[in-house]
Amino acid sequence: MIRKLKSGGFRLYSRKKDPRTGKRKNLGTFKSLAAAKRHERAVQFFKRH
Repeated sequence: MIRKLKSGGFRLYSRKKDPRTGKRKNLGTFKSLAAAKRHERAVQFFKRH
């Protein structure tokens, strides 16, 4: 899940909430939406390989 920040950047969060904290994990902050999407695809790839 990618969310836009007030600072203008984009942050990648995990899809599921962490059962311990009830929040989503921060998987990185990026300057552009394209960079965040690229990283999200890389994360999904490595989850399965």
